[in-house]
Amino acid sequence: MHNMEKYFDVSYIWNSLPILLPFLKVTFVVAGLSIIFGTFFGLILAMMKLGKSKIAQKLANFYITILRCTPSIVLLFLVYYGVPALADNFGLYLHDLNTAVFVVITFTLQFAAIMAEVIRSAYESIEKGQFEAAVSVGLSPFQAYRRIIFPQALVVALPNFGNGLIALLQEGSLAYTIGLIDIVGKANLIIAANYNTHALEIFIALALVYWILSILIEKFFGKLEKVFSKGKHTINTN
Repeated sequence: MHNMEKYFDVSYIWNSLPILLPFLKVTFVVAGLSIIFGTFFGLILAMMKLGKSKIAQKLANFYITILRCTPSIVLLFLVYYGVPALADNFGLYLHDLNTAVFVVITFTLQFAAIMAEVIRSAYESIEKGQFEAAVSVGLSPFQAYRRIIFPQALVVALPNFGNGLIALLQEGSLAYTIGLIDIVGKANLIIAANYNTHALEIFIALALVYWILSILIEKFFGKLEKVFSKGKHTINTN
């Protein structure tokens, strides 16, 4: 107990927060770009899975299975070392690219696999008769999707999208392993500058930031779900 009092200094937790927080913007930019590109790519994969082409379905299933079975840190190193090595074969030199680019590529690929399944399951949860009913009452196919199918699918997808976002934020903390100076990278630099002392306090500060972010994201998506649930449209197919 005496040693704990001697070496554990609570002030390091609060003093490190103002140093760490500015680096959240790097974390947010990387996560934001990965979400945008990953959602778009995930939508394409979901359309491939839902389409009639057996080849497209097999390709999408193969991609999703491989990506979901690959640990984030392994994928990160595969992209970090693999993309420049592959580019060398085409006469492109990518070894001096900003580290953030490789991180965005990695988590875009991973988030796309998650989102493909989220979008597919949300779409398939909607009763198919609703589309036919919407068209039969005079809506165009586009209007039927926009007014009837999409709002309901969105409500179903929101909790899983929120969970995927939290997972991405947490997995993104691995980016420091290839030298990205985001909030986790900065925490490691502070610990190194302190000659590895008070590492526990710095990581507690880091954990506090991630806890608060995760809770805020969860609350936000919970509120969104309630808002969209109130406004969702259904057509009685009976």
